[in-house]
Amino acid sequence: ILLFCSHFSHFYCSKMGQTDPLFPVPMDPCSGSVSLPLERLPFNNTALRRLPVDDSEAAGSRTVPGACFSRIRTLQPLLRPTFVAVSASALALLGLSGREVLSAPLGPDYLSGSRLLPGSEPAAHCYSGHQFGLFAGQLGDGAALYLGEVEGPGGQGRWEIQVKGAGVTPYSRDGDGRKVLRSSIREFLCSEAMAALGIPSTRAAALVTSDLYVTRDPLNNGRRVRERCSTVLRVAPSFIRFGSFEIFLGRDEFSGLQGPSAGRHDVRAQLLDYVIESFYPSIQRRHSNRKERNTAFFREVAMRTAKLVAQWQSVGFCHGVLNTDNMSILGLTLDYGPFGFMDRFDPDFVCNASDRRGRYSYRAQPSVCRWNLARLAEALGSELHGAEAGAVLDDFMPAYEAFYLGNMRRKLGLLRREEAEDGELVSDLLRLMHNTGADFTNTFRLLSRVPWPAEGDRERSAVGAVVDAILDQCADIEELKVDNKPTMEDELAMILSMAQTNPVMFGMVADRPEVSQQLERMGRLKELLATDQAELREKQRDDWIHWVGRYRSARLARECDGASDPCAVREARLSAMNSTNPRVVLRNYIAQNAIQAAERGDFSEVSRHFKVPKTANIQYRPKVWTHLLIQCVFFIFMTIYIVDSH
Repeated sequence: ILLFCSHFSHFYCSKMGQTDPLFPVPMDPCSGSVSLPLERLPFNNTALRRLPVDDSEAAGSRTVPGACFSRIRTLQPLLRPTFVAVSASALALLGLSGREVLSAPLGPDYLSGSRLLPGSEPAAHCYSGHQFGLFAGQLGDGAALYLGEVEGPGGQGRWEIQVKGAGVTPYSRDGDGRKVLRSSIREFLCSEAMAALGIPSTRAAALVTSDLYVTRDPLNNGRRVRERCSTVLRVAPSFIRFGSFEIFLGRDEFSGLQGPSAGRHDVRAQLLDYVIESFYPSIQRRHSNRKERNTAFFREVAMRTAKLVAQWQSVGFCHGVLNTDNMSILGLTLDYGPFGFMDRFDPDFVCNASDRRGRYSYRAQPSVCRWNLARLAEALGSELHGAEAGAVLDDFMPAYEAFYLGNMRRKLGLLRREEAEDGELVSDLLRLMHNTGADFTNTFRLLSRVPWPAEGDRERSAVGAVVDAILDQCADIEELKVDNKPTMEDELAMILSMAQTNPVMFGMVADRPEVSQQLERMGRLKELLATDQAELREKQRDDWIHWVGRYRSARLARECDGASDPCAVREARLSAMNSTNPRVVLRNYIAQNAIQAAERGDFSEVSRHFKVPKTANIQYRPKVWTHLLIQCVFFIFMTIYIVDSH
């Protein structure tokens, strides 16, 4: 009975995403063994056995032909490495306990790549990529160090672990291979925040800093400052990306560059076989014809990518640098650089200061992902059926739109029916949020308070209270004027003058998306200049009352049609909205507060903010009383057993 209760407690809590109150140290529920020490991680470095590896001992950056990895023979230790934070849930994937890792004397050394873990084989991955639309030739892991692949506890898969910021590799070019505390904190927090939101992501298991310093120009203003070298231990089934297949591309007609393994179709076939057999085994089993297998693989990658970007859009996440070398072949969020979560909803939101043309804006992310998939198809070349690959690309946007609309229905609590006008309802909501400067995350949380349609003053007053709460976090008139100021003023003035002198040319230019967006901004700014705050707020309130009325009477009312238990439908709606719409996302100021404290030597803010995303969603989780109940059952059975035995 004792053994049964202990296993039940661990199984129940692990399924609910909680730490076992009886066995807080991660435990294998099958064997009952506690986590392994760092020195006994079960490495199984399949990638280095299955794929060609560059064994050259040449120093410095170089072109690496005919290989997918380069061995790193000399580690570049940090000076006095120390933990900033660890993720217990990410470490548990490897069979490690966060508590034991933190207390291990050599923990920071091992997990920063400063000391060799027994069984690890340091290497750097070779890949190419299209950056901002242009082929950039060989890129590769210029700051990341592959340590190996670890068998998960209880046969739960194999996990590749790598250290980001471990020093120079053959792919570092002019870089020093180091990452600083600022960027490492951002990657650590966002990797785990995305995982907590249920969005596929590489994981961050440990964040280590040191007394080794490098100089950086964080504001891009020519002023370099000393910053601490830091590392992030990243975990994923694989870090292979679209760009991993672009090392085989021939000379690009625009950039004049080519992949380091151009024309090596034999190596491309090896890499493709490894990826499909290791990470898409069901596709491998279903297809005996090679091209059909490869095309099915390409379709699955496309569908995973469509689903991923739909999840990004539904939480207001902007990646910032969606180059092909930052796109995971497994459909994971990969490489957290200048990412950002939107505050006020803006379809043209750009979180990368260097992206002046908005190539990677929030609204552009789905089309950019499709463009990147087209580059992957080109890289796979003759391994695919050309016509079928084209059909996959044609299906991408409809698949994305279906995933996205499904996400938005759940965000609005529309679970039982799919109505033709749902897309328009969502579009009108987003347009209203943009025009009123509503906060993306907060607005969806507040919409769960909208009452079900019913007669009486009580419900009408409840609707008014919800609208007032939304308006309280909308932008005021001065903020909206700034937000709607055109960003292409000189170009826009020239285009507008064209309307008088050359209307035909104006019509052609005005149809371009970037120009039409600027003209929309100008129109909204003109309206704002002709009103005042009180008049604006009254109009905003009317607009929100109108939309909420449509949402309640024209849509929520139909959710109960034909339902035998309307109360259950209403409860399911609230549960879905509260579990889908996060209360907290990693806003830029949150990360910045943690960074500033850490740079002063106070790592507590990182730990505090790290814990927030885990409770960001109001999802069903076992409460404290549930844990207590499990423990009581455990001790009651144990007492009965002891008394009975006497």
